Amino acid sequence: MQETVTLECTEARKEGKPASRYLTTRNKKTVTERIEKKKYNPFLRRHTLHKEIK
Repeated sequence: MQETVTLECTEARKEGKPASRYLTTRNKKTVTERIEKKKYNPFLRRHTLHKEIK
Protein backbone atom coordinates (compact mmCIF):
# COMPACT_ATOMS: atom_id res chain seq x y z
CA MET A 1 0.00 0.00 0.00
CA GLN A 2 2.43 2.63 -1.24
CA GLU A 3 1.46 6.30 -1.38
CA THR A 4 3.24 8.99 -3.40
CA VAL A 5 4.10 12.07 -1.32
CA THR A 6 5.73 15.41 -2.10
CA LEU A 7 8.63 16.79 -0.05
CA GLU A 8 9.16 20.57 -0.03
CA CYS A 9 12.11 22.60 1.27
CA THR A 10 11.51 24.41 4.55
CA GLU A 11 14.39 26.93 4.37
CA ALA A 12 14.00 28.39 0.86
CA ARG A 13 10.98 30.60 1.55
CA LYS A 14 12.70 32.21 4.52
CA GLU A 15 15.50 33.33 2.19
CA GLY A 16 13.18 34.47 -0.60
CA LYS A 17 14.21 31.71 -3.04
CA PRO A 18 12.04 29.17 -4.87
CA ALA A 19 11.34 25.99 -2.91
CA SER A 20 12.63 22.72 -4.32
CA ARG A 21 10.31 19.71 -4.35
CA TYR A 22 10.90 15.97 -4.54
CA LEU A 23 8.52 13.04 -5.03
CA THR A 24 8.90 9.89 -2.95
CA THR A 25 6.78 7.01 -1.71
CA ARG A 26 5.90 5.74 1.74
CA ASN A 27 3.98 2.81 3.14
CA LYS A 28 0.78 4.16 4.74
CA LYS A 29 0.42 1.22 7.13
CA THR A 30 3.90 1.30 8.67
CA VAL A 31 4.74 5.04 8.44
CA THR A 32 1.85 7.07 9.81
CA GLU A 33 3.67 10.35 10.57
CA ARG A 34 4.87 12.88 8.01
CA ILE A 35 8.25 12.27 6.38
CA GLU A 36 11.24 14.60 6.89
CA LYS A 37 14.45 14.12 4.90
CA LYS A 38 17.57 16.12 4.14
CA LYS A 39 17.69 16.67 0.38
CA TYR A 40 19.68 18.92 -1.95
CA ASN A 41 18.18 22.31 -2.86
CA PRO A 42 19.74 23.54 -6.14
CA PHE A 43 18.55 27.12 -5.57
CA LEU A 44 20.38 27.39 -2.22
CA ARG A 45 23.21 25.06 -3.35
CA ARG A 46 23.17 23.01 -0.15
CA HIS A 47 21.32 20.20 1.63
CA THR A 48 18.25 21.37 3.55
CA LEU A 49 15.39 19.80 5.47
CA HIS A 50 12.43 18.84 3.29
CA LYS A 51 9.05 18.04 4.86
CA GLU A 52 6.03 16.25 3.45
CA ILE A 53 3.21 18.44 2.14
CA LYS A 54 -0.29 17.43 1.03
